[in-house]
Amino acid sequence: MSTHHTLGAIQIPRGLVWADEFAWHPVLREAEYSITGALLLDSSTRLAGRPITLQGSEDAGWLTRTTLLALYALAENASATHALTLADGRTYTVAFAAGDAPIEATPLARPELPPAAWPYIATIRLIEV
Repeated sequence: MSTHHTLGAIQIPRGLVWADEFAWHPVLREAEYSITGALLLDSSTRLAGRPITLQGSEDAGWLTRTTLLALYALAENASATHALTLADGRTYTVAFAAGDAPIEATPLARPELPPAAWPYIATIRLIEV
């Protein structure tokens, strides 16, 4: 097991946990009734789109300002995909999630001029492609 996750070449503390790991299901199922009253079941398997939200907290998974700036630069390329390797060795091909805030961060305290190593509590929203 590693001491960090890796997104592209950026190391992320493993204290950022995969918050929605079990909130997604690969199999879609729908049921409806035909006009004769018979039950129609339809199912399919999703090929991509699993959300991977890495989330820090006040007591774990802090990111430095330098790491956040590197992640923001990585997120600026809207069509890019990246290799994500979790600390436990699992790997995924991901892109930053659609929406206004694929990365959110709050400084641990409110410094006027935060240095490069200042800690932030962050959420990184990715999607498996």
